[in-house]
Amino acid sequence: MRLQSTLRLAAHVSMRQADVTRNTSETKIQIVINLDGSGKAELASGVPFLDHMLDQIARHGMIDLKVMATGDTHIDDHHTVEDVGITLGQAFAKAVGDKAGITRYGHSYVPLDETLSRVVIDFSGRPGLEFNVPFTRARVGDFDVDLSIEFFRGFVNHAGVTLHIDNLRGINAHHQIETVFKAFGRALRMALEIDPRAAGVVPSTKGSL
Repeated sequence: MRLQSTLRLAAHVSMRQADVTRNTSETKIQIVINLDGSGKAELASGVPFLDHMLDQIARHGMIDLKVMATGDTHIDDHHTVEDVGITLGQAFAKAVGDKAGITRYGHSYVPLDETLSRVVIDFSGRPGLEFNVPFTRARVGDFDVDLSIEFFRGFVNHAGVTLHIDNLRGINAHHQIETVFKAFGRALRMALEIDPRAAGVVPSTKGSL
């Protein structure tokens, strides 16, 4: 019985990958993920600060992540950042499948100098975002901080997750965003871990998520 459970678990883990392409008149995006990777990232979104944040997701989530994007950044970065969030959400939804065996819930607190952020996630199948980050300035370099919520809204709506993001304290806006993305990566890692005591079981009393 234990051997059969182990084999089912191994088979389930081996399939947790996705390759998703999204093409619109505003952006062209390809995202490849492996939820059981080692944190490797190949990133070319056309928005350097976004690449820096996506690298945090990959590294702290132990997710192999490839993002290739071109967009109308000559207008601004809005469409690219939002559509990367949408496509990443679609890729997660595809890779995680029926969610059998996953832990489902994840949370993380991440500090960076004076800043502390908390992220809590539930792979519930129900999109919901609470984003409470009192940014101390409007831009980090060329990056509009308001695009952070657009990224996470796109992710949430297409991954089908409930996500609570709270920056508990912070002065430096770069630190605020970076702790959010690091905590998001670590919360993802926790939620997506395979629970060896629940191999093949969907973590819901309803039997589906």
